[in-house]
Amino acid sequence: MNAEIIAVGTELLLGEIVNTNAQFISQQLALLGIDVYFQTVVGDNPHRLRHVLETARTRSRLIILTGGLGPTMDDITKDIVAELLGRRTFLDEAAVAKMEQMFSRRGTPMVESNKRQAMVIEGAAILPNETGLALGNALLADGTAFILLPGPPREMKPMFEQEVIPWLHGSGLLDESVLHTRKLKFAGIGESKLEDMLRDLIEAQEHTTIATYAKEGEVLVRLATKTADEQQAVQRLAETESAIMSRIGEHLFAAEDISLPEALLELMSERKLTLSAAESCTGGLFAEMITSVPGSSDVFQGGAVTYSNEMKERILGVPHELLEGEQAPGAVSAETAKAMAEGMQDIADTDFSIAITGVAGPGHSERKPVGLVYIAIAEKGRDTQVEELRLAGDRSTIRLRTVNAVMYRLWTRARQYG
Repeated sequence: MNAEIIAVGTELLLGEIVNTNAQFISQQLALLGIDVYFQTVVGDNPHRLRHVLETARTRSRLIILTGGLGPTMDDITKDIVAELLGRRTFLDEAAVAKMEQMFSRRGTPMVESNKRQAMVIEGAAILPNETGLALGNALLADGTAFILLPGPPREMKPMFEQEVIPWLHGSGLLDESVLHTRKLKFAGIGESKLEDMLRDLIEAQEHTTIATYAKEGEVLVRLATKTADEQQAVQRLAETESAIMSRIGEHLFAAEDISLPEALLELMSERKLTLSAAESCTGGLFAEMITSVPGSSDVFQGGAVTYSNEMKERILGVPHELLEGEQAPGAVSAETAKAMAEGMQDIADTDFSIAITGVAGPGHSERKPVGLVYIAIAEKGRDTQVEELRLAGDRSTIRLRTVNAVMYRLWTRARQYG
């Protein structure tokens, strides 16, 4: 069955409120095997809302509306749906009594307009609202289901879970198929290259779909199959995953939807490894991203932001002749990155120490181009690895790409540890 979500509220169009309801409802419907084909946001305008509903009715079997069920005159959702279906609305006296009791307990008089929240469309099932006042409605009309829910997420979410899902199961609209998914997270490979390596699998997909979603430093591959047979779903997903892993398995850092910093810390924690960091051009971003993960103190011992040459010398012990002088390689160099990492390891005595030095921009430094970065990883018992990066983007992008590059390489080293 296909579904459509309509969010009603001018405040959404103005960007005053983020429409998190659509994301939540889409996720819940996917678990029920219902495909969401369209999402629409419309303001508190009766003509535009009716037009959106008329369009939705021609293409969707399930229409879920959020918002517009409040007490004010611009809360028009029930009125327009009732008008579209040629049905009356009536006042639910039990809901009104509940409102009156609530206002009485507060010691304040109930404004008459609040009764609008207790209106019900003729023939609709009432969806109680335990965290607010506006009743939800659910009804079938000529083979199309309409579900009306309040806009505030704190009201909408529990109503969906406690009222809408049972109503859908009892409506006869659901088939027995359920959407089964698996998420694979990759790093060290761009989305375009990853997709190119999987192109024939994507083009040949039949029972199992493969979709890629990229964000800076990571690519999520989402596998999905719809079936009533859980064992069949497990087999389908496993076969597709195996085919993917045979091609790009070395880039997989998690078989769940977690971030690269989370995966890195989980791996290092399991292996009881410790970590420290020396940063220059990233200004502490590596440490910030690591310490934003709960439990990071088990792994990360600390670090230093040594922005100036003087601080690189004083704190990390980087030799002066590497930093300054006619023959000096300079602060932005492989030699300095190596000395920074080893200096930090001497201070922290950790299993791994990383170092970052480079030019994040916007201008050149030491006559070296923007985007030139050197990263180093010092590991107990092994030679320090240094790598040159040539990165594109503005200052913030270069810093973020640098940190992600270090994390992926560190994750690779930690995986091989021992």
